[in-house]
Amino acid sequence: MKLLKYNKILVLALTSVLLYSCEHEEQPKESQLDYTSPVQTNLDKWITANYLNPYNINVQYKWNQNTVDNSRYLFPPTIDRVQPALEIVQKIWLNSYATIGGPDFVKKISPREIVLIGGVNLNSVGTRTLGLAEGGQRVTLFETDYIERTNRANVTEFIHTIQHEYIHILNQHKPFDEKAWGAITPAGYAADWYNYSIPVSNEIGFITSYARLNINEDFAETAAMILISTKAEYATFLSKIKSPTALAALKAKEALVVKYFKEAYEMDFYALRDEAEKNTTAVINN
Repeated sequence: MKLLKYNKILVLALTSVLLYSCEHEEQPKESQLDYTSPVQTNLDKWITANYLNPYNINVQYKWNQNTVDNSRYLFPPTIDRVQPALEIVQKIWLNSYATIGGPDFVKKISPREIVLIGGVNLNSVGTRTLGLAEGGQRVTLFETDYIERTNRANVTEFIHTIQHEYIHILNQHKPFDEKAWGAITPAGYAADWYNYSIPVSNEIGFITSYARLNINEDFAETAAMILISTKAEYATFLSKIKSPTALAALKAKEALVVKYFKEAYEMDFYALRDEAEKNTTAVINN
């Protein structure tokens, strides 16, 4: 019995020594985590001053696989293309809404993050996705590397994306009259909108073929297309519509957009269009 007792004491003693030894060997002398703040580049400082501080909008331009569709061939924007793209968005979208809607308008209603992608987001049906809005919190803009600042058509195509996606965000805060809108061209919507040319879609009352996807896209496309067009360009567009029924439908949709901005946000939609036109011209001529 004594031998067994002594053996137990010996085992306990050895175990204590081993545990004490392991505790001291396995515990790191200092933290392995890096708590130092990353060094901000001049670009980061510019984004903070022009997006984060005034609007609480974070811009993500560094590659993050969690914010993109990894089944697509996409790549981050070239660094020297980031600020020029953001300057266009700032001048034409942010400044226009701030001037007409008030300096706090975009602060209160805006995506909290803008993600920039350098390349083209191609779809299997041959179309391109120019932008995405996710839950009103994040807007992703593609083709950042292909912006030509002095090319009006190129700039308006790029800014079309943010104008369109922002309309969706506004609609999420205050819905438009879906019943009235859906009654204007009820038979023209189609899941395969990409199979129809723009002129064909125009002649049945849709401002673009993509507008035919559903009433939500129709509203956003109608508003966005007017915002990226000059007053004269849009008047010319309407003058070329041959079908009286289609022309009446397009004008009815325009009227609902104007009414929505006035009633939902007390904003003059035509004044917003004129401000965007002025700012677009300033971007191209700068």
